[in-house]
Amino acid sequence: MRAVLWLLILAAAAVGLALAARYNDGYVLLVLPPWRAEVSLNLFLLASTIGFFVVYLLARAVSHTLGLPRAVAEFRRRRRQEQAALALRDAWRLLQEGRYGHAMRCAEKAWPDQARTGMLALAGWRAAHALRDAERTAEWARRMRAYDSKGLQAARLMTEAEFALEERRFEDARDALNQFAAAEGRHIAALRLSLRAEQGLGNWREVARLVRQLEKHQALTAEQAAPIRSRAVREALRGLRDDPAGLMRYWRELDDADRSEASLALETARALMAAGDCREAQRVIEDALDEHWDTTLVLAYGECGRPGEPAGDVLGRIAQAEKWLQRMPRDGALLFTLGRLCRQQQLWGKARSYLEAALAITPSRAAHVELAQLLDQLEESALAIRHYRAAAVL
Repeated sequence: MRAVLWLLILAAAAVGLALAARYNDGYVLLVLPPWRAEVSLNLFLLASTIGFFVVYLLARAVSHTLGLPRAVAEFRRRRRQEQAALALRDAWRLLQEGRYGHAMRCAEKAWPDQARTGMLALAGWRAAHALRDAERTAEWARRMRAYDSKGLQAARLMTEAEFALEERRFEDARDALNQFAAAEGRHIAALRLSLRAEQGLGNWREVARLVRQLEKHQALTAEQAAPIRSRAVREALRGLRDDPAGLMRYWRELDDADRSEASLALETARALMAAGDCREAQRVIEDALDEHWDTTLVLAYGECGRPGEPAGDVLGRIAQAEKWLQRMPRDGALLFTLGRLCRQQQLWGKARSYLEAALAITPSRAAHVELAQLLDQLEESALAIRHYRAAAVL
């Protein structure tokens, strides 16, 4: 429809021009002594128009001829770019499909002609690593380093860290991630890799810090973060067993949620007991029990002060335990702990009554042994033997 419209317009224009030329009696006089030429104005205009187009077409032909080498070079450049894009797409597609050999061959085939394609080098590097081809992996890694100045340094460092973690080269992974952090800062993927590296190196204090960061950025759920953080804090506390002051400094730096966790409080208290600092162990257990009642912590509350060990504030612990007993009068673990504490303080009558009450509520081997030892001290051997036998049965 559009073509028909243009034909009608051109036909109308031709008819108009023909009618205008019919009534034009003008002429053009051309003089070049000794010659003279008289030409119709209509013919002159027609010849001028045709001549203009002829000259224009000749000029365009000459221009295209002179620019042909540049046009050929541009065509070849575009062709190389298209081939590079195709090779890159195929290499990454094959890599994601798990066809590592095909991916590496695709990258190697395109590489000599596409030396500026850094992403192609990255695909070849990953494929070679997946095939466990050490020689080709090293070669592709060397090629990849050439693109650090072209915006691919971060990708190279993250890939190096990932490969180092797979090969359990945790120091190398941490070095790569530190370089990445210096250049790009830390994002979630880098934090996850750092977490694995620090776990491998046994740097548990850093592991706990990284877990908190990942949980804060919602990269780990509370359920995922809790066991990792708990283990990290526990291992860090074990590493400070020989340094009670450092242990307490680290314990006070922890979040309230960590300090209220029974297993961590128990680990800290026992480490302090092993170091002979029963007073700090007492505070740790009391703070944790104020947040959450736990039987293991109650039992640990009476462990300090055995023969040959500093007793700490035994009377203070007895007073605190008796306050708890007012709220939980039938807690067998609490009664057993009170009996043990009273025995340490040589309060024989109270110790015996608490231990007998504990056995009445929750019979246990430890309570039988504790009461038997107390009866031996009181020279009631027959009863002591009976409790020893009961402990042996349990």
